[in-house]
Amino acid sequence: MLDPSLIIIPLLQYNNASLTEDKEELFYPPVELDNFSVKYSLSAFKGIIRELRKKFFDDLSWFRLALEADQMSLTHGFSELLCVKHLEEHWKRVGVVPYPHQIKTAENVLKNLRGQAILADEVGLGKTIEAGMILKEYMLRGFVKKALILTPASLCWQWYQELYEKFNIQTAIQKSEWDWEYADVLIASLDTAKREPHASIIQNIAYDMLIIDEAHKLKNNNTIAWKFVNSLQKKYCLMLTATPIQNDLKELYNLITLLKPGQLGSYREFKKKFMLDKRTPKNPEKLKELLSGVLIRNRRGEGTVQFTERHVHPIIVELSPEERKLYDQITNFIKKSSQLLPFQANILPLLTLQREVCSSFIATAITLEKMCQQNQLGPESGLNQLLQDVLKLRVNSKYDVTERLIRQINDRVIIFTEYRASQEYIRYRLEQVGFKTLGFDGSLSRGRKEWIRYLFQKEGGVLVSTESGGEGLNFQFCNQIINYDLPWNPMRLEQRIGRVHRLGQTRDVHIYNLVTKDTVEEHIMYLLHEKINMFQMVLGELDAILLHLNLNKSIEAQLMEIFLKHNTKAEIHHELDKLGEQIMKGREELKKQEWNIY
Repeated sequence: MLDPSLIIIPLLQYNNASLTEDKEELFYPPVELDNFSVKYSLSAFKGIIRELRKKFFDDLSWFRLALEADQMSLTHGFSELLCVKHLEEHWKRVGVVPYPHQIKTAENVLKNLRGQAILADEVGLGKTIEAGMILKEYMLRGFVKKALILTPASLCWQWYQELYEKFNIQTAIQKSEWDWEYADVLIASLDTAKREPHASIIQNIAYDMLIIDEAHKLKNNNTIAWKFVNSLQKKYCLMLTATPIQNDLKELYNLITLLKPGQLGSYREFKKKFMLDKRTPKNPEKLKELLSGVLIRNRRGEGTVQFTERHVHPIIVELSPEERKLYDQITNFIKKSSQLLPFQANILPLLTLQREVCSSFIATAITLEKMCQQNQLGPESGLNQLLQDVLKLRVNSKYDVTERLIRQINDRVIIFTEYRASQEYIRYRLEQVGFKTLGFDGSLSRGRKEWIRYLFQKEGGVLVSTESGGEGLNFQFCNQIINYDLPWNPMRLEQRIGRVHRLGQTRDVHIYNLVTKDTVEEHIMYLLHEKINMFQMVLGELDAILLHLNLNKSIEAQLMEIFLKHNTKAEIHHELDKLGEQIMKGREELKKQEWNIY
């Protein structure tokens, strides 16, 4: 009897010939070794001894890795996700805790939906995490080697970061036409991919997995983007969207047809069986049953994610006498000029002026100068006179309030402004009194934005961002936002807040809205805060509501019309009340529709 202590089963180098000799002896009677038995062919056993004597084996860590790989290869079902155990230590290091609804979603896609799914969770519940888990699971099992992730250009870097940091998945971001064939896991802009010469290259590649973010942009089957995605070769496909239905049930049909043709029959059959009109479903229970075979929607609340609270602080700013005089002058000029050339065709620049007075005199002066030059206005023109008045200003009431507020907060702060000139002015003034500031705007490269984000997280201070600067990066490590200027479109305001109030935020979020008294900003705040309670909505909900209303004009155009046609505060608020009621009615209709479908 051999001493068991003399028998070590090492990890042999790949393709070791000694284990493939004498295949007919593979089931040689086992050698009994105390309480266990090892079944080897005689020649294989001798081969192991030879390799041991040569010290031709790897260390214990490699053996354990090979053993884990062997166990994975024997696991054919999806009763348990391998990626959860595989990433356990990594997640501990980077602070990732997968939520139960995310694990459940991944299991459902793998076990029941066979890798074909629309992930339609409400905004903030971690659709990207779910997609990453599914991709990692398929990669661990050897089912996915070639994958393509199509997303809006502004989100490419975010996807790269998420997959690397949370799932240890090495990806490439598409930069040239050569990347399509040579990168195993590639992240690319859908707008780039659908154009030539890229589209022809991609259509000839067989992908194991295709992931499409912001998939609601494929709602129209007559677009180039829809036809392009429909032409791709893919074994598994995930489509991510918080708003699978925006304005028409046909949009949902088009998305599902991309993913799983025939799931809902022909469009004529679908319309006959499931549509009372374009927004109202019939046979909702049967429709839900069909959708459950391709679509997963998790909602906020018990059983998913409990988000931290939002605390909204409207802060009223009193304009100085000089600022008030300038604001009134510009307002009167707009009322008169709305019927006069050269601004008859486009009144927007004049309304921008009115808003810029509420922001900073620097921004106002730059716009006035451009308008005078573009329209070749002489010194005697009204705009030139206004420019001279602006250049005399030396006070900025809104900045003074901002500085006092930052001192009170005494923490990282993100300031959002609408104008580059105001951004530079705010930074200059803050640095003059000793604050460390960082600038964030749309002109920065992807790498530069990421570097600034890193500095802000590491060193703190004040990040002053324009609207375009806030796209594509998340700031969960900060919980203080100052809206120095208020955008007219509520979706843009929610996008700002969503940069910090999202999955991973551990503190309550404080939102300070600076509102200049008796100006258009006060009217906007009245609509957003008092009439539609916008700060308690989320982006996907807001997006769907505004599209569901099917307004003839954009919300900005409607507001512009209200401000131009009406003079008194009472008249303006009466019109805003009607718009607010329309939005809230659309919200209720949309909720009713969603519960009938999902």
